[in-house]
Amino acid sequence: MAGASDLPLIRLKGVTKTYGEGPTAFQALKGIDLDIRQGDFVAVMGPSGSGKSTTMNILGCLDVPTGGEFLFKGVHVERLDRDQRALLRRKYLGFVFQGFNLLARTSALENVELPLLYRGDPRAERRAAALAALDKVGLKDWWDHTPAELSGGQQQRVAIARAIVTSPAVLLADEPTGNLDSERSIEIMQLLTELNRTSGITVLMVTHEPDMAAFAHTIVHFKDGMVERVDQGKGVGVPA
Repeated sequence: MAGASDLPLIRLKGVTKTYGEGPTAFQALKGIDLDIRQGDFVAVMGPSGSGKSTTMNILGCLDVPTGGEFLFKGVHVERLDRDQRALLRRKYLGFVFQGFNLLARTSALENVELPLLYRGDPRAERRAAALAALDKVGLKDWWDHTPAELSGGQQQRVAIARAIVTSPAVLLADEPTGNLDSERSIEIMQLLTELNRTSGITVLMVTHEPDMAAFAHTIVHFKDGMVERVDQGKGVGVPA
């Protein structure tokens, strides 16, 4: 029997998701089986309507499966109530979005502090942790700049700092380079790769761009609500 250390960080077993009821019901996921190991860097790809976004919402505890099992560190997430899922999300997950989602009139430091503010951490601890996170993304000297004073690439770095300031086990990135030019996109991917390698953060990234997916160690392709295939990328995730 496998020991706890052999178990994947995340396991989806026969996960389905149906929206609506009766003749208008739509089955977005038709039985997803997927294991994600601690420290992996996973790119999720697939056309619109393939189920990748629904799967990411379930992995991010923003939605629940209709059927099947979702285990996180061996815990059956599908059995948790809303408050328990929110607690799991705050403690273990960080989120990065295509649109950055920064507060416009707030400094980089204050933007990064937000998750710690919601958590109720003391002000001095929030500031120290936020500065450390900004330092990890190369923006410690830009702490007092607002988003309007930063480039798109710098704004995404602030968003990444905000996502990692709580030291999450998993970073979920939804098209993190979608609003950036090629050069800035590569910089962000190099940053995510470095965080994955040095901090051991498991990265789950949705992308439409094969060049960006190639940075990952594992590439999961979705099609018609199913996992079509799993390929190996060129990244530095968990060795095969």
